[in-house]
Amino acid sequence: MIRIAVLSAGLSQPSSTRLLADRLIAATELDLAGREVEFEVIELRDLARGLADNLVTGFAAGPLREAIDKVVRADGVIAVTPIFSASYSGLFKTFFDVLEPDSLIGKPVLIAATGGSARHSLALEHAVRPLFSYLRAVVVPTSVYAASEDWGSAGSGPDSGLSDRIDRAAGEFADLLAARPARAHADPYAEPVPFEQLLAGDRGRPNRRTDVIAT
Repeated sequence: MIRIAVLSAGLSQPSSTRLLADRLIAATELDLAGREVEFEVIELRDLARGLADNLVTGFAAGPLREAIDKVVRADGVIAVTPIFSASYSGLFKTFFDVLEPDSLIGKPVLIAATGGSARHSLALEHAVRPLFSYLRAVVVPTSVYAASEDWGSAGSGPDSGLSDRIDRAAGEFADLLAARPARAHADPYAEPVPFEQLLAGDRGRPNRRTDVIAT
């Protein structure tokens, strides 16, 4: 079983960000035909309150905890953000701020973005890709940017190239996933922390990213 977490940071419903995520899912599924694949879509807009609480308390609860666990368990991640002010959205960045810093090490990631103008397409390379490189993920070579004008012609006949970019990126992502050795997914609750340690404030693991909380 290949598990893929799909993060969509669109703010509206429906959103072009989610639409792009869905097209990337379909293309990836096609490239992984013959393999058992599970996609888990995470709409970050539904986690906005939990993310804000996590920033000030350092504690992820409820749906946010479930979303984080899905990303940690996943074999790969599709991450799609709208572009605001020539960079990723604050909601998108906040989710990765609350992840443990080693959650994405070696994990294949396909990055994509939507925006109102093609002028912002380079935000994927100067903002989004460096974010995942810092987190030591393996980012596919092709990123996918969809401007407003791309949607009018994409999907039938000779289009603006969006379909080609989606297919190429999904193919690269699928190749990385297929090349990874099969591994068992650990049960995060298999070895619970003893209650005495919780009371003592010692969880038996390194502290979370205090730099995020402090700022």
